[in-house]
Amino acid sequence: MTDWSQYLIAVVLVLIRISGLMVFAPIFSSLAIPPQVKIGFTIALTALLAPIASLHGGGHLVLGFPAVAGELGVGLIFGISLRLLNEMIGMAGVLLGFQMSFSLVNVLDPNSPVETPVLSQMLSLIGLLILFADGLDRTMLSALLRTFVVVPAGMAVVPGRTGAILLSMMGGVFLSAVQLAAPVIAATVMVDVTSALMGRLAPQLPVLFVGLPVKSLVGYGVLIGALGIWPRYIEARFDALLNAAMQMVMAAGTHH
Repeated sequence: MTDWSQYLIAVVLVLIRISGLMVFAPIFSSLAIPPQVKIGFTIALTALLAPIASLHGGGHLVLGFPAVAGELGVGLIFGISLRLLNEMIGMAGVLLGFQMSFSLVNVLDPNSPVETPVLSQMLSLIGLLILFADGLDRTMLSALLRTFVVVPAGMAVVPGRTGAILLSMMGGVFLSAVQLAAPVIAATVMVDVTSALMGRLAPQLPVLFVGLPVKSLVGYGVLIGALGIWPRYIEARFDALLNAAMQMVMAAGTHH
């Protein structure tokens, strides 16, 4: 009877920790995935990880507020940290939309309850394809499994400085988005400068009507060329976010 009670407590704690991955992490949090599939995957993942958590010698399987808060904190750290990758790609799409004169072209994104700039939606889909192609979805699952070794179930205590670390990471999203969009921004700025000079040298030319299509074509051409470096850049940002998340999780396991 005691073994079953310990196992059920482990199931609850594991389910709470996994919730951060399912709600915030890339791929797994997508609203395009049917809720039934998410529920089935979550149950299967919990069934696989609960025996590990229940048999781990360092765990403290007592269902109480400290244990629930600790598991929820670890799940949120893990999920929100990786969510910043999606926000980086979406912000890059917003910047490119403004620069390529698509700031008013919004579509209803099925993965989001709000209207999304068309370039943000396109780049987000490209980012998901890169995550799948590089096998980073499996990397997320293996990292989640390692958290139960680093921080046994029921032993997590999230330190207060974790919030400040997450805020500083959020501040780096804009810088990373600018770096991702830099080639297209530079090319379109050059088109704007060239159009302005032509307008000054030959005022009779319809620079306004010619400049916008040219800027869009140049922007798309540079964007297509820049996609070749996207996989390495996104993978590097993913590794940095995952390492930061694991360091915060380790801090939650040693902060008692």
